[in-house]
Amino acid sequence: MGCSFSGLNAIYGAVNGAGDVWIRDNRFRIVRQLGEGGAAFVFLVKEVLADPSAGGLARKKSINPSHLSDDGIYAMKKVLIQNEDQLELVKQEISVSSLFSHPNLLPLLDHEIIAVKGAKEGSKSNEAYLLFPVHLDGTLLDNCKAMQAKKEFFPTITVLEIFRQLCSGLQHMHNFDPPYAHNDVKPGNVLITHRKGQLPLAILMDFGSARPARRTISTHSEALQLQEWAAEHCSAPFRAPELWDCPSNASIDERTDIWSLGCTLFAIMYGASPFEYALVESEGNLKETVMNAQIKWLPVPDPAYPEALNQFVVWMLQPQPAVRPHINDIVIHVDKLISKCVN
Repeated sequence: MGCSFSGLNAIYGAVNGAGDVWIRDNRFRIVRQLGEGGAAFVFLVKEVLADPSAGGLARKKSINPSHLSDDGIYAMKKVLIQNEDQLELVKQEISVSSLFSHPNLLPLLDHEIIAVKGAKEGSKSNEAYLLFPVHLDGTLLDNCKAMQAKKEFFPTITVLEIFRQLCSGLQHMHNFDPPYAHNDVKPGNVLITHRKGQLPLAILMDFGSARPARRTISTHSEALQLQEWAAEHCSAPFRAPELWDCPSNASIDERTDIWSLGCTLFAIMYGASPFEYALVESEGNLKETVMNAQIKWLPVPDPAYPEALNQFVVWMLQPQPAVRPHINDIVIHVDKLISKCVN
């Protein structure tokens, strides 16, 4: 990380989504904007090779060749950084993203953080550029919304196979030393790639909220700090009960992700979190609904999902984290369900 002269060229071309961006020694041309949220923008970019024999990204030994694009097309996330706290968060995301290597976790290919002039005279800020493989079929959330609009549902085997891939990526994080929690597992953070003749490929992304999973809470102040952090970093309809109302004497671990995983499985099946209804119903209270695990089962597709699949969701949505299963248990169970489905 740091400022390079080449990186400064990005300022003039990328502000409005046009021009070229340099990330370290590699040049990329912005094709179009894919999305935005908060202070972050995502662009489709194409690598520009002045001399094809130079190799570009392909010469970087740190990049797995399977992550390289045959046509030089990638996704680039641009983050506007206004203060030290935001800078630290981006550095944390880069650090955590660089830890993992798994086919169901989105890899960070390269990055650049550059210093730029601030809006006020003499002030300075930063911009970060993060480069990833591109997946143009959108997120699981996009796909669920499109299917809802057509009143369609994923078949049971597709539900299980997508979910199995998420479990595989999360298992890699949870079995890390030390274990890491993603902290924001949800359909909007799952990329889907449709493959002809094959089931969809699911990839978990966005490690901006990922942290070492295990921590001991021993005071009321620490509990409040955790709740405030979770309110900022963990999406409410997928947030575990212990992150809504943390006891002053508690052990927090990676099973916060298991709750979110259960909500996500429900969303793959029915199109939304099992607690999302509390956000729109006038008498609804999302916190209370989550704390009591008041699942609202949505209209049943035809054919209906097996009751074993619904009970699988319930198993993960245990309000008490101590009785919630671990990811290794989840993987064993989903494999059994897949086996029953295909035999």
